[in-house]
Amino acid sequence: MKQRTFAGIEESFHQLSKAEIVLIPVPYDGTSTWVKGADRGPDAFLEAAENMEIYDIETESEVYRQGIHLAEAITENSSPEAMTEAVHKTVAGHLKNKKFVTLFGGEHSISIGAIRAFMEEYSDLTVLQIDAHADLRPEYHGSKCNHACAVFEASQKANLIQVGIRSMDQEERQYMNESQVYFAHHIRESRSATWISEMVDHCTENVFITIDLDAFDPGVMPSTGTPEPGGLTWYQVLDIVKAVNRSKNIVGFDIVELCPNENNKAPDFLAAKLYYKMLSYIFSKELSAERAR
Repeated sequence: MKQRTFAGIEESFHQLSKAEIVLIPVPYDGTSTWVKGADRGPDAFLEAAENMEIYDIETESEVYRQGIHLAEAITENSSPEAMTEAVHKTVAGHLKNKKFVTLFGGEHSISIGAIRAFMEEYSDLTVLQIDAHADLRPEYHGSKCNHACAVFEASQKANLIQVGIRSMDQEERQYMNESQVYFAHHIRESRSATWISEMVDHCTENVFITIDLDAFDPGVMPSTGTPEPGGLTWYQVLDIVKAVNRSKNIVGFDIVELCPNENNKAPDFLAAKLYYKMLSYIFSKELSAERAR
């Protein structure tokens, strides 16, 4: 049986020993509270990627040539805590081996273990959360590893910046640094993109990006567990990533909360394209040179 690779790339670009990039699927959906299906997200994402062109027009590059190793999926689901520890251990191992680590969920709770590993690796880490929800509950439904707690630990131990937020519980406000929160309605009211440069100024040198796909407006990304109206557009999200990449060091990222719909494949393709575009920006020679200046 032929080895599955990201986007169907040749085996030589998949080999772990040669690949700069590691992609870890985490098909976990143990704590979501409304629409279930995020556990099917990684397979839908990978299937869409296999039907994607792998030349990026904007950066004039084929980033897969850096090597993208599709790791074995993390399937631990006995408890949220066990899943978190499995993700933490796996990510930490790849970071120790100097890989550029990326993850695809699964629900947003998968980010807790990943962020924990990155915080251990980088003492000055910024966590940039692009999301519809604040996810700042210290505990939810009896667990600190619930999807509603995805960035609480980051808010306490790292430099957390939140973009696109438009849904939260009043309790979460006490844990929020509002000078580093860019609510969706404020973004809409802004007449320019100056808020993006302000947001970048709040970042430390090393940045981990976590993208919940419900950050996007449901008109372009309906396949999420809680599709909140009033979200970001495709190009707004790309502009955010590009702006951070121009002056900061993006050290890794995850994308979560794809709940695929068999009758609408477009959101699956958006997720695959977003993943590849982010890698194309991060590994672009031109953008790297701009960052170095």
